[in-house]
Amino acid sequence: MLETKGERGPSGPLNVLVVGGGVAAAELLIALRTIARDRVDITLLCPQDELTYRPLSVVAPFGHDGDLGQSIDRLASDFDARRVKGSLAWVAPSAHTAYTDKRERLHYDVLVVATGARREAAFQYGLTFRGFGESDEMRALVEDVEHGRASRVAFVVPPGAAWSLPIYELALMTADRASTRADAELTVVTPEERPLAIFGSTASDDVASMLDAAGIAFEGLAFPEVPGPGKVVVERGVRELRCDRVVALPRLRGPAIKGLPADDDGFLRTTTFGHVIGVKDVYAAGDGTSFPIKQGGVACQQADVVAEVIARRAGANVTPTGYRPTLRGILLTGGRPKWLRHDAPRRRAETSEAAGHFLWWPPSKVAGEYLAPYLGEAVAAVKPSVAGRAVITTGRDGGRVEMVTLEQPIRSTA
Repeated sequence: MLETKGERGPSGPLNVLVVGGGVAAAELLIALRTIARDRVDITLLCPQDELTYRPLSVVAPFGHDGDLGQSIDRLASDFDARRVKGSLAWVAPSAHTAYTDKRERLHYDVLVVATGARREAAFQYGLTFRGFGESDEMRALVEDVEHGRASRVAFVVPPGAAWSLPIYELALMTADRASTRADAELTVVTPEERPLAIFGSTASDDVASMLDAAGIAFEGLAFPEVPGPGKVVVERGVRELRCDRVVALPRLRGPAIKGLPADDDGFLRTTTFGHVIGVKDVYAAGDGTSFPIKQGGVACQQADVVAEVIARRAGANVTPTGYRPTLRGILLTGGRPKWLRHDAPRRRAETSEAAGHFLWWPPSKVAGEYLAPYLGEAVAAVKPSVAGRAVITTGRDGGRVEMVTLEQPIRSTA
């Protein structure tokens, strides 16, 4: 149910507190300022100094620079938001007050939680790839495979809420680097029935063909365990894989914010309009919600809905529509990327696509309606197009957008 109370009154703009420093928070900030304009005063609370942008972290172990280096202070300044450095400790909804880890009190008319999820190691053994922080370890693993110091690698998706696309990227790019080694044995182990089945049958079949061509085995419908070094249980008590290395995605947990109702895993339950169920004037978007798909483009779509709802409350002439996601993903492979799109949530007839060319615009790894064009402009100002990097290119009408096509895969010459 869409909440409509609390519109802008004679006292001035609606006071909106946005918590987070990732793509959901950034998309919401830009969308809200664009739609509501001066009808809102925005405060952005987050602990880090740079925007957290995980999708391009998979290219770092392969010699590419995927770090955008986008300043949170600049983001806040560009969209006339007050920046507060810190983390959200707890919330007193009845008092419309949020408390930071530095014991600062922040009053709000509307609170938006876009903190993302906590990324925990799912297994005691093996490498958990959370992003840029594990780039050096993953790089060392790739070099071991490339030079024959390791041959058998399992790429594992743990059970539970997750976004599995990065594990396929890591497997495909590792296979590309190890293409000259006949002894390399790479396997994807996942609870999914088919490779990236969430994108529909057409895209899944295409990805399956790519895995087959790269010599990557697929173990689906698995609820994997890693009970020891070099051991992956595919079917408990029935079958296990022996390998030299294990690479796993993290298990995701919700932010579990004190004062806000959450499910057993700490995720915030929301309506299709982003309202956190059980509290007034609190919204959420992104991986910290209970929506099962944890992906940057999905988070941006959630943020857009919340921005429209808040803008309407502030008096903007906008009619919010409930959240019905379209899935978009770019699969990086070490060669030409694959563009995947699935519109099944919007239509009765499944629309699943896989292509070697753009399927949406701007052509961004995170398909945020407001964030993608902004990042393209911001990055173009500081990072020129360089072969072998995530590059910026001139888009239509002379605009500049963030690109993820790797012009020339970098290979080791050792």
